[in-house]
Amino acid sequence: MTTLAAATGLGPERARYSRVAIWLHWAIAGLIVVNLLLGFFHEDFARPVRGTMMTWHKSIGFTVLALTVVRILWRLSHRPPAFDSALKRWETGLATAVHWLFYALLLAIPLSGWLIVSTGTKVMPTHFLWLFDIGPLPVTPGEGIHDLAEEAHELLGYAMLLLLVLHVGGAVKHHLDGHRHLIGRMAPWLYRER
Repeated sequence: MTTLAAATGLGPERARYSRVAIWLHWAIAGLIVVNLLLGFFHEDFARPVRGTMMTWHKSIGFTVLALTVVRILWRLSHRPPAFDSALKRWETGLATAVHWLFYALLLAIPLSGWLIVSTGTKVMPTHFLWLFDIGPLPVTPGEGIHDLAEEAHELLGYAMLLLLVLHVGGAVKHHLDGHRHLIGRMAPWLYRER
């Protein structure tokens, strides 16, 4: 039995997440980091550059929304590995809460962005990577709902940033505590069996 499997009490094939779950995790994580950077810093650039950055921002947002739906469906239909015995009960509770908060934010942030472009004074379709257009949500445009959606989108972005820091901090803590195999559950290339 491998070290990872022995530490988790599971067979080697059940000790880590599936390849699909791992791929979705890292694809969404990378897109979220890029989109947070685009969202937080696009105002620092000249207008033509901002327009291109926002096209990318919106396209990535729709991609994250689609991948998140796939990820949730995968999670509901494929049992993840059991929590490692190295984790304390409060840590497993916190990990569960953080994962479901991630799912909520991964849905709420793109939807609030879609609501922004659907309720502005000049409602136009969103260009998805200059390939095709995505129409607005079926809502009545209005300044009140538009301003609320903008505020929510920004606050949710900061909440995502905080959650990312908490998530990465937890992984680093476990790594430094000597539980390196925990990283191998979602990043098998970072933890090699001996």
